Amino acid sequence: MGRRMVTQLSTPKSSSGMVISWEALPDDFKLEDDPVENTGQPLLAGALRESLEIVEYIQPQMLIASNFGLCATLNGQFTAKAPDWVYVGRVNQVLSDRKSYTPNLEGDVPAVVMEFLSDTKGEGYVQGEEYSAKQTYPPGKWFFYEQILQVPVYVILDPNGGLLEFYHLENGRYKLELPDENGRHWIDSMGLFLGTWQGKKEERTGYWLRWWDSSGNLLPWAVEQVELERERTEQERQRAEQESLRAEQESQRAEQERQQKERLAAYLRSQGIDPNNLPEV
Repeated sequence: MGRRMVTQLSTPKSSSGMVISWEALPDDFKLEDDPVENTGQPLLAGALRESLEIVEYIQPQMLIASNFGLCATLNGQFTAKAPDWVYVGRVNQVLSDRKSYTPNLEGDVPAVVMEFLSDTKGEGYVQGEEYSAKQTYPPGKWFFYEQILQVPVYVILDPNGGLLEFYHLENGRYKLELPDENGRHWIDSMGLFLGTWQGKKEERTGYWLRWWDSSGNLLPWAVEQVELERERTEQERQRAEQESLRAEQESQRAEQERQQKERLAAYLRSQGIDPNNLPEV
């Protein structure tokens, strides 16, 4: 391996004897080129980002990525895990071609990581890796997120059955959190609710993860935003037509009143009465 940068932080853990350090990615380290996934996973991850982009939620200092390497060094051994979706609230340097991310060294610890369960049995696939608390090298994902990175929120979704498991870090351990009365979970670091939604987007029909704002409004996808704009345009057109119709009706009533006054004035003149000089009643 190439020469590494000076370690920025080393954290000894007396309970397990492990030492965690945050070091730059070695120049010759190769991340997995073909992460195991099914065709639905990129769609799920992309849909999460899409709705955030539409409402202009994403800021330059944020890091939002999918199948992206999160790095740490455990007992002198470099390791990386690539969650299906990750959110980091602040990075130290905004890069357009970031290939990996080392928390603490490069910015904040990820606030949220998500994994989408897959039935794929490709090369390197580990059954139940999302739940693996394996501590020996290479560590399991659960252990990596909970004990090494200490990510506050860990989400696991079964896209087929729609089961959403939302874990919150409490006293150094993940605790399963029940959804609210609307079936959603509040993520304080993002100021948003997360929940499941069933329907179709692109070529995929099934369960999706969706965002809601603090008022309970669903953050739309692009196709939904277009439909909302179309509906608003149609409503504006209908309102304009109604206003035009009301104006026409008012014009007709005014014309009818004018004609009635003219007929009355003509009748009075036929009776020798000046309609402009009528006695007061």
